[in-house]
Amino acid sequence: MIDFYSILLLTILAYFIGSIPTAVWVGQIFYGIDIREHGSGNAGSTNTFRTLGARAGIPVQIIDILKGFFAASLAGIFYRNFGFFDAGSFTMLRIIFGLAAVVGHIFPVYADFKGGKGINTLLGMMIAIHPWATLACVLTFVVVLLISKYVSLGSIIGTLAFPVFVLIYTIIYHYDPRQEVLIIFGFAMFIMVVLTHQQNIRRLWRGEENKARIRLRRRK
Repeated sequence: MIDFYSILLLTILAYFIGSIPTAVWVGQIFYGIDIREHGSGNAGSTNTFRTLGARAGIPVQIIDILKGFFAASLAGIFYRNFGFFDAGSFTMLRIIFGLAAVVGHIFPVYADFKGGKGINTLLGMMIAIHPWATLACVLTFVVVLLISKYVSLGSIIGTLAFPVFVLIYTIIYHYDPRQEVLIIFGFAMFIMVVLTHQQNIRRLWRGEENKARIRLRRRK
């Protein structure tokens, strides 16, 4: 049975989980800076890597991924331990809770609603929902990044790989009505990533986008 109030409360909880401003707090606590005032001004792992180096960027990236993974996993946790939901609602609820975390990352209540683009948190929820399609996304991202050196381009094309993989898997191997929800979600997710990367797309078009240069130490 699906309890509306349980869904509402867990959606709010997922939003607060996603709102944890990892990059902002790491910058303030360990480096004495507001990451949003440096580099691209974005409170995400890419800007953290560029501004503070891998020592700060790696933990930020891992935690941001875990935020999305844990939020999307709330449906299974509360089903197994408390019997709040039925098994058939897992896919939709994972999407709802995961997206709430992504929204929290982009508009964090703890950091004046000025967060990152949500790619890592989105990746975390995708791992919880469909690990194999997510692997296809990651591999696509890596290939595009290695060829182009553009993180933004890799993120956009990598996100598109998710619904394409699920669609191909559904056609070739196994049809499941729940896959239709994933395909629709995947393309909606791709549109959202395009919208949050509008400035990057403009810079790519003009040839002004910064290429990835990951340093192990912060520049002095």
